[in-house]
Amino acid sequence: MARTGKGRPSGPNHSIEQLLASKEIAIFCGSGGVGKTTTAAAAAAMVASRQGGKVLVLTVDPARRLASALGLEGFGNVEKQVPRATFEAAGVSPKGELWAAMLDTKQSWDNLVRRHAPDEATARRILENPLYQNISGRFVQSHDYIAMERLYEIHTEGNYDLVVVDTPPTRNAIDFLEAPQRMAEFFSSRFLRMITAPARSRFMNLATRPFYQVADRILGSQLLEDIAEFFILFQTMYDGFVERADAVERLLLDQRTTFLVVTTLESAPAHEAQYFIGALGERSFHLGGLILNKVLPPVFLDDAARSTAERLGEDPQAVAEALPAELGPTDQVARVLTEVAESYERFHVMAQREAEQRAELAVDPEVTVTVPYFDSDIHDLAGLLRLGEAIWS
Repeated sequence: MARTGKGRPSGPNHSIEQLLASKEIAIFCGSGGVGKTTTAAAAAAMVASRQGGKVLVLTVDPARRLASALGLEGFGNVEKQVPRATFEAAGVSPKGELWAAMLDTKQSWDNLVRRHAPDEATARRILENPLYQNISGRFVQSHDYIAMERLYEIHTEGNYDLVVVDTPPTRNAIDFLEAPQRMAEFFSSRFLRMITAPARSRFMNLATRPFYQVADRILGSQLLEDIAEFFILFQTMYDGFVERADAVERLLLDQRTTFLVVTTLESAPAHEAQYFIGALGERSFHLGGLILNKVLPPVFLDDAARSTAERLGEDPQAVAEALPAELGPTDQVARVLTEVAESYERFHVMAQREAEQRAELAVDPEVTVTVPYFDSDIHDLAGLLRLGEAIWS
């Protein structure tokens, strides 16, 4: 059940199909509300269906939109296979397997502590620390860091031919990319040394004494002790954090990894996409694809179609009189024709704006694809595969 194209050298790609055939990690990014989660799932479903192999879609977006579309109940940190029967119900006999997982921040942190603590006793003290129990799922960079940790873990285990990652909305996705390095920097920061200094020594220097006295009045001695113990224990894993941060960065820069930006051509999401494309370039990450969702059909930019609409609007009464009488009273038909002509012109203006936005965004990616509006919401695997067909070739 080998996946088509696995291990093929990375080079110029001309479709999403070719792009994903040559990669092991595909990271989908974009602002909220542009269909990023659905598009990532659709791409993963297409790879499992058409190219074979074992494909995982990992969502780190806190919004749980993926399960219902895949027909999964209660999926979480542990990967769960989309039943073959679900594909067959959609009229497809897949060549491979599709799996899905939702990041469980608390469970992932617990697993990380057990894996990287220097010994079992230290791991137990960290897990039992009141501060750790309260904030392990919520403190700054926690969710972003553990997402990268989980991605690295899954990739190094080697159980999947392709891992498709659905990231948080765009600005947060930058934090997602930088989280490993920021976490490593935090554990070596001056602020952390000031927090932990009193617990490490009975003596405070002149620089830390004012800070500690103010913190003691605001937080209380016991909480300060819990904080200090928590970070002192966590610093025993510092080397592991630094090593993993470097390994994650190498993985993201590897030719086996690609990024795909998903957006609509509305003003705000398009600007966010432009920002993120620039951020990827600054960091030398591979921008493989730009997927433009909910784009107006080409007919609204067709010169012949616009000429027809203009003629309808110029003399709708004459056109109505030339049409069969069974369509209705001439005045009524003329009003409809006028509305059609005016509506077309409005959509033509919108389509021109979309074309301008698309031209600005499509400078850097290897592949740019457009996806039209769908008549109904995507709520099952059949809908995902229909979307997948739209982006595939």
